[in-house]
Formats: sequence, C-alpha cells, structure tokens
Amino acid sequence: MTLQEQHPVADPDTLPDPVPLTGCPYKSNPYPLYEQMREAGPVHRVLFPSGVQAWLVTGYDAAHAALNDDRLGKDHDRGNDRWRARASIMPEPQHSQLQVHLLHQDPPKHTRMRRFVTDAFTPRRIEQLRPRFQELADALVDALPEHGPADLVTGFAAHFPFQVLAEVIGLPKELAARFDRDWGKVVQPVGPTDPGRPLYEARLHGLQSYIADVVAHKREHWDDDLLSRLVVARDRRELSQEELDSMIFQLLVAGQEPVTNQITTALIALFRNPDQLARLRGNPDLLPRAVEELLRYDSAFELTTWRFFDEDSDLHGTRVPGGDSVIVSLCAANRDPRRFPDPDILDFDRSPNSHLAFGHGIHFCPGAALARAELRLALGVLLARLPGLHLVIRDEDIEWIPAVLGRGTNHLPVGYERRL
Repeated sequence: MTLQEQHPVADPDTLPDPVPLTGCPYKSNPYPLYEQMREAGPVHRVLFPSGVQAWLVTGYDAAHAALNDDRLGKDHDRGNDRWRARASIMPEPQHSQLQVHLLHQDPPKHTRMRRFVTDAFTPRRIEQLRPRFQELADALVDALPEHGPADLVTGFAAHFPFQVLAEVIGLPKELAARFDRDWGKVVQPVGPTDPGRPLYEARLHGLQSYIADVVAHKREHWDDDLLSRLVVARDRRELSQEELDSMIFQLLVAGQEPVTNQITTALIALFRNPDQLARLRGNPDLLPRAVEELLRYDSAFELTTWRFFDEDSDLHGTRVPGGDSVIVSLCAANRDPRRFPDPDILDFDRSPNSHLAFGHGIHFCPGAALARAELRLALGVLLARLPGLHLVIRDEDIEWIPAVLGRGTNHLPVGYERRL
C-alpha cells in the first residue's frame, strides 16, 4: 500500500478555512493535502501550530510567480500586528540582533548583503573543495559499525553538512567542535507560554554567545575566508553588528540543518522505491540527475519563510490583507501534475526538471551548488560503502521532525551487510 493510498485525497470542497497544517499524518505525508489544495485553487488560508494564520501558495505557476513578485517583501517590519502577535517568537533583543539576515531583507539592502557571501559558494569553488568533502564523508562512514544496524542521522547526516560548511566558511576546528546542533532548533516556533520556552531561550542565548566567540576569534586570527571577510566588512562599517551576527546565524543554521534533513528525505525516498535504489547503486553516474529528482520529490525546504504585501493586494484571485504573511509551498509546487507528469513517481529520467527546491528569484538559495555537491557525495558514499543498505523500522514508525517549514527526521535506523 502506498502512502497516497493510506491518506486518500478528500473532495476539494471540504477544505476547512483556515486549513490546519498540523498533526503527525500531515508531517509524515503532506502531499495528499497539497493535492487537495491545488485542485481547489492556488491560494489558501492556513493555520500553523503556533496559532499563526498565513496565506499558502500551492501550484507551480502560482509559486513561481509569487517567488518573483516584487510586491511581496521579506522584511519583518512589513508584517501587521496580527502576524507579529504570534509569529515574532524570538524575544528582544535577539530578534533585532539575529533576524536581519538575507532571508528577511529586500533590495537594496538584500543586494548589498548578498554580495558578501556569493563568492564562497560558487560552483567552481565547491568543485575545488570536493576532494576534501569526500575525505570527510569517508571518515564518517569509517566510524560507523562494521556491520549494521546504525543510525544514519547521528552517525552521518547530522555531522557531514556541518563539517563541510566549516571548511567552506572558515570555521576553525576548535570552534566547530563546540557547535551544538540543538542550537539550530531556535528557528522552530516555541510560543511565550509554551512549557518548552525556557529551553528555547537557553538555546538562543547559547547560540548568541557562540556567534560572539566566532567573531572575536576571526578578529584575532584573520584568514582569507568568508567569516573573516564578514568581520572585516563590519569593521569597515559595510555591515552593522546586527547584520554580521545575523548572517553568521543564517550560515550556521541554514547551512547545516536543511542539508541534514535533505539527506534523510532522499534516503527515505530511496527506501520507499527499492527499484530506483538498486538502479542508483548500480549506476553512480545517475547521481546528478537522481539528486535533482530527489530534491523535487521530497524537499527538506517544504515551505518558504514569510512574505508580505504592503497593502491589500490580489494574489491569484484571492484578496490578501496588507501585512498578512504569504508562504509558498515548494513541496506542493514540485508535485504539481500540470508541471511534472506523474509527479508522485520517483523518476531519475525526468527531463526537464525545473523544481523549486531552492526557491527562485532574488532569494534563490546562495548555497544551492554546495547542497547539490553534498547530496551527491553523501548518497554516493553511503550506497557504495554500505551494501544492502535498508531501513530497519517500519515506514510508519519514522518520526518526522515537527518543524514548520522543513521536512526530515532526527533518527534513521538502517541495516547493511558490512562496511566496505
């Protein structure tokens, strides 16, 4: 029985208003709901677990248009009081100090800030670093048990992207070893009255102190790397202190966790499609095309971050009040049958494959080339060195992370014949 059969699509006319994006069935497989929403129209009001209401864009054409719509801005100051009451969960002063990164900026400020990071993530530079990335991947596999079982999150996926990121941005080993992956959970909403709020704030303070240590270290030990160049830009007043800290915050969190999650979603997709898994294992040359299809099939970036109209505006036939949040479902767009024939089938021969897993327009992910390289290396080394790789729990027992915007799992127990 397929997941689609487990969660049949209901009549589009039965959609509630707002549509709740909550619960384990939704997180384990949101695609039947997205199909239902696409059939009913491109824009729907939705409700998140935090109580935030937003307008969700679902179809491919509508999503592509929204991602390139100059009327929609990313600056949080555009949000109205209704949005701010529930969505601005990061307390002051941290919100003002850590939330002015690229994802929350509009031109010309976005253009000015983005130019500081693009050179570090060019395809040419990533290709030059590929041998080092391969060493890191092999070392992690070397540390896995000689025979299964093993957890591929704690044993591989949680470490490989951060080790690669440290190489790319110039994070020294002693500081990289101190990074706590739990700090990345500060992007997951925890409301002011939530019992988990004290832990959330502790993580936030820990991460902020860590960023201060990174800045201090780079000021004292300058090198020709991205972190050093950002610190120099601050000292030259080309960046504010808040912009510097926020950009480092974005690099540390957005540069690691989404790739960790994408490795897990890709592996789960392969376990659910054993014929494609066998095909890829037998033909590694398929990896570039396979990665693009796996990104389309189940993206770790499920939803984009907030966008806002300055005034009441029409969005594909729906009137959206100014300051309400607009979010694009990248996963729903990537399964739109009007763009991708048989979208629920994992097809490594799909061409063209113009998925939106990395967004589109001026906010297209600057680390896309790096993420692609990481995914190819990760899947390549795991399939080549762990023959017989398979899931050792039932599919329905996979615990999907409760993140609002992303997809992935914190544990992926697998078995394999031996470690080569």
